[in-house]
Amino acid sequence: MILTPAHLTKIRHIVRSCGQQAKTLSVQNYEIFQKEPGDFVTTVDQTLDRQLSEFFANLFPDDGVITEENAASRKRYQVDYPRFWCIDPLDGTQDFIHGDPDYAVMVGLLENQIPIAGWIYAPEKDALYYGGKALGVWQALGDGAPELCEIPAARVNSFRVIIGDKDFKNTAAKISASIPEIDFLRSPGSFGLKVMNVVLGKAEVYLYLNRRVKLWDTVSPIAIAQAAGLMCRDLEGNQIQFTPEVLDLESLAHRQAIIIGQADVVEALLPRLRAVLDPQLSL
Repeated sequence: MILTPAHLTKIRHIVRSCGQQAKTLSVQNYEIFQKEPGDFVTTVDQTLDRQLSEFFANLFPDDGVITEENAASRKRYQVDYPRFWCIDPLDGTQDFIHGDPDYAVMVGLLENQIPIAGWIYAPEKDALYYGGKALGVWQALGDGAPELCEIPAARVNSFRVIIGDKDFKNTAAKISASIPEIDFLRSPGSFGLKVMNVVLGKAEVYLYLNRRVKLWDTVSPIAIAQAAGLMCRDLEGNQIQFTPEVLDLESLAHRQAIIIGQADVVEALLPRLRAVLDPQLSL
């Protein structure tokens, strides 16, 4: 089924509506639970998860819906649905809890195990980004009409690399010693918003190494990144894949490291990163 203009309008509305709810609820009382050490969920996550699940199940009844906060929905990935809607009601829950602005509502569409469309809404900026190979890359600010994103031209000899706090602590010193021209930009929060910073030209590469990111974290931003012409690879240079052989089927976590960025920069960095992070791959 092709996404119609009516579909796109409805999806923009529900994603923004849920994000605005999150912003409103962020300053009210809500409960926090620990799913496992270091992994938290709030009643806000759960509320938005239910709303988004119901919306997409009703709008696309033939498709599978997989969400972060409905553990039972993960089993649907082993069912032969034509398409999957992969939903993260709050990407960056810890940032949301701490009152930081770097959280997002994300919805991604996976067809034949390929990301084909994604929506990322940043409530604190009232900014919605969406796109896919057949759509291009769009942004809508506030109540404004969607506009095509201007994708900046690549900067020459620039190696700005976004990295999360955990990966920075674990690997940045080692990488910098071997690749001194890298300029690390530490960034907390949403996986999707980090990818959007690369799409919008604020860095050349996003490097994610800890292999904990899940299906609902990646489908949306990778669909947008690829529509923007970015390269999405693992350390071995393989495309980021969504097949059962590559994912952990219990958690739907990627077993691949993830490198997203300008193609020439990714290609230049990959062999050098392999030599530092996994010497066996460079033999």
